[in-house]
Amino acid sequence: MQPAASTPTAATVPAKAAPSAPARPAGAAPTSSARNPVDDKASEPRATSPWTIAFAVLSIVLFFVILLTLSRVSARDRTIQGNKNRVEQVEAGAVVMDAQLAEAKAVTARMQKQLDETKVEIARLNSVLDKAKANESELQTELDKLRVVSAGYQTQMEEAKVASLKRQGEVEVAQAQTTVAQAQAGKAKADLAQLQVQLNDSKAQAADLQARLAKAESEIALLKKPAKK
Repeated sequence: MQPAASTPTAATVPAKAAPSAPARPAGAAPTSSARNPVDDKASEPRATSPWTIAFAVLSIVLFFVILLTLSRVSARDRTIQGNKNRVEQVEAGAVVMDAQLAEAKAVTARMQKQLDETKVEIARLNSVLDKAKANESELQTELDKLRVVSAGYQTQMEEAKVASLKRQGEVEVAQAQTTVAQAQAGKAKADLAQLQVQLNDSKAQAADLQARLAKAESEIALLKKPAKK
């Protein structure tokens, strides 16, 4: 009697194996020259784009242009500042020169005023000197007249003496005449001395006026000289 065929169960059914990579053919291992073309393409360096190069060059040029522009701007700023400083210096110098000019004008006006006053004083001194000279001439004339009178009195006294000698009888009259003549001569001498004193005073005054006039003329000469800058 044959045994019955056994039915397969889950335990006895073998499970499906997972799919595996395709079997590499037997033989030697693949070399580097036999690599996958996809891997070789990925490992190669990428070629640089022309736009990238152009952008880099443009960036470098723009950088140098900016540096040059900044340098020019800085130089322009320095030039502007230097010009501003020079303008300020010129303005300050102009202010100083204006002040000096105003001061010089004031000094000139003051000197002109002093010159005018000196001229007026000189004119007055000349007038006084002319008057003193006229008085001196008048006093000299009177002195000459008194000298003539004194000489006449002296002559009369001499004549009286001669007459007294000739006329012994008229001695008393002659003596009286002599006394009168002597008194008149003394008076004439006193008048002459007084006039001499007046003449000396007039000469001293004229000399003083002459000295003051010379001093005023020297002051005018100094004022006419240009002021030192």
